[in-house]
Amino acid sequence: MTESTENLTNEEEAPINLENAENNAEVNTAQSEEEVLDPQVQIDALNDKYLRLYAEFDNYKRRTAKERIELFKTANADVIKSMLSVLDDFDRAKKSMEIAKDIDAVKEGIQLIHHKLKSTLQSQGLSEMESVLGKTFDTDLHEAITNVPAPSEDLKGKVMDEVEKGYLLNDKVIRYAKVVVGS
Repeated sequence: MTESTENLTNEEEAPINLENAENNAEVNTAQSEEEVLDPQVQIDALNDKYLRLYAEFDNYKRRTAKERIELFKTANADVIKSMLSVLDDFDRAKKSMEIAKDIDAVKEGIQLIHHKLKSTLQSQGLSEMESVLGKTFDTDLHEAITNVPAPSEDLKGKVMDEVEKGYLLNDKVIRYAKVVVGS
């Protein structure tokens, strides 16, 4: 083809495409005006979006709650597994106590089991809280079960006696030391 033929062909197509584009724009504008003008369509769309979001969030809550319950059920598994050997030792000690004639051997066995229990718990992060007699009463570490008259003025507000030891698990108090405080 020659240049004049090509120009003629392109010029003829151009108005047709412009007319089609104008018609399509008018149709799209009319549809969007109908959607904008019809509030029920918008309300239905927003309600659908809201219901889907609500259902998704509800499923998320259920899934995380289920995961949390499963985590709590299995969280102590390591501690329990480490304690099984101590339990086995206690079972063996109980059997040997029935037939033992030497009480010193039984005492020594119980002391060994006690030591094993303490070391197993320490390996899991448990540590005894030190409650020094005469130390100032600290509400972050101690629980006062009673007050007694202090024998001297310098012992007021101080720990006089420890009734029950306190314990820390990974430096967090899991049981407060029960103490008697001087007043």
